[in-house]
Amino acid sequence: MNSPDRNASWSGASASKKAAQADHAAEHANEHGVVEHLATNLYFDKHFEANAVKVLPGEYYVTRRDMVMVTVLGSCVTACVRDVDSGVGGMNHFMLPEEAGGEVVSTSARYGTFAMEVLINHLQKLGARRNRLEAKVFGGGAVLESLVSSNVGTRNAEFVLSYLKTEKIPIVAKDLLDSYPRKVYYFPQTGRVLVRKLHRVHNDTLFSREKAYRSHLAETKVDGDIELFT
Repeated sequence: MNSPDRNASWSGASASKKAAQADHAAEHANEHGVVEHLATNLYFDKHFEANAVKVLPGEYYVTRRDMVMVTVLGSCVTACVRDVDSGVGGMNHFMLPEEAGGEVVSTSARYGTFAMEVLINHLQKLGARRNRLEAKVFGGGAVLESLVSSNVGTRNAEFVLSYLKTEKIPIVAKDLLDSYPRKVYYFPQTGRVLVRKLHRVHNDTLFSREKAYRSHLAETKVDGDIELFT
C-alpha cells in the first residue's frame, strides 16, 4: 500500500515529466493539425490503492509504471495496448469525425489512424516492441441520440478492429457496441481490465464531453503524413 508521502513524492516527481509530455503533444498537434494529447489528470485511486490517470476524449496516456488508467466511454472507443513482456502500456480515447451533412469525411479514417499511431509510437519510445504488443478494445455504444442515426459508435468500433487487424496487433479482449456507456479500468503492467457497464448515468458530464469533442473534430483539419515506428 502506498503511503501519502510516497504518493506525494510521485506526484511531485512527475511535474517535469508532464511538462515534457505537453511539449510532445504540442509537437504532434503542430505536425498534423489535430490535438491528440497526453492526459494530465493524475491522482491516487484509494479503491485500488494505486496511482491513476483519467483519460478524457481526445487524450491518451502511456507509462512504464504500475498504475491504473481510467476512462468513461459512450460512442467513443478506447484501445488498451501493451508490450506483454515489459508491461509498457497505454490507452487512448477517440471518435471518428464526420461532416455536418452526416457523410464520413475523407480524413475520418486518417484521424483514427493518427489516434492509434500516436499511442503506438509513444509506447515504442518507452521501449515497447511492436512484435510484443497486444490490444483490448472497448466502447462504441449507441448512447447519444444525435449520433445514433449516423452510426458513429459502430463506425468507431469497426475502425479500431480493422486498424489492429491490418497492423497485425492481436486483440485479446473486446467489449463493443450495445446501448450503454462503459467505465474502463486498465492495468498495463498485468494487462488486467475491469469494465463497468453504466446502465444509469447520474449526470450529463459524459455526454457533454463527447458532444464537445465531436464539435472540435468537425472544425479540425488533419494534415501531414503519419509515420509508424517499426
